[in-house]
Amino acid sequence: METWLTAIIVVVSILLGATIITLLGGIKIALEYERLVIFRLGRYVRSIGPGLVFVTPFLEKARKVDMRIITQDIPRQEVMTRDNIPVLANTVVYFKVENPQDAIIKIENFVYAVRQYTQAALRDTIGTMELDQVLTERDKIAEDIREIVDKETNEWGIDIKGIKIQELELPAEMKRAFAMQAEAEREKRAIIIKAEGESIAARKFADAAKEMAKEPGALQLRTLQTIRDIAQDPSEKIVIFMPNDLTDAASQIVKRTSKK
Repeated sequence: METWLTAIIVVVSILLGATIITLLGGIKIALEYERLVIFRLGRYVRSIGPGLVFVTPFLEKARKVDMRIITQDIPRQEVMTRDNIPVLANTVVYFKVENPQDAIIKIENFVYAVRQYTQAALRDTIGTMELDQVLTERDKIAEDIREIVDKETNEWGIDIKGIKIQELELPAEMKRAFAMQAEAEREKRAIIIKAEGESIAARKFADAAKEMAKEPGALQLRTLQTIRDIAQDPSEKIVIFMPNDLTDAASQIVKRTSKK
């Protein structure tokens, strides 16, 4: 009799201990940024959290969802512009789960789905633009992609907060072409600036010549100043300066000789 009583006590203790352990296993803790999506016998019943949550063992199953903003780096991919130029693009997408039950029930892996959809939207958007637009309208491209992805993922309970294009890399031959174009543009500006400077200098020289013509001695003073400047520079050249009146006299003699 005592043996049977001992066996019953042991069995009851085991069952009681197993029950307590099972009930304790049903206690879940959801952090402030987490929600638990509860399914009972395969059917959705509620979303709950944060805090202490009890899930009925064997009958209910919980899926945990992070409600913080998620950052996903989209792998670099080659996309083709409308003018058939390949561009390597690297983007980042920021999104947040707004409706945890939809993110679990309506899509198998919402993180993977958002990443793939962003890649497709990037190819489609850049494919409608020429290279010059792609290089100058990066923010517009990112906003267009965000609107496309946000519209499609809205039914999954996902809100696309933003998309940033980190890098746009051109092929090596296109980089060389743009470098040559930039160099040609700089040379063009340099030539224009030089021409404008020469034009201004010519006008200033013309004005100076007019002023010197008003005073006969001014030209001689300028000649003497030029001689002084040349003398300061050591040189093996010999420069002979002839007065203006000597030149005029020689011209008169030539004219008289030609008349005879």
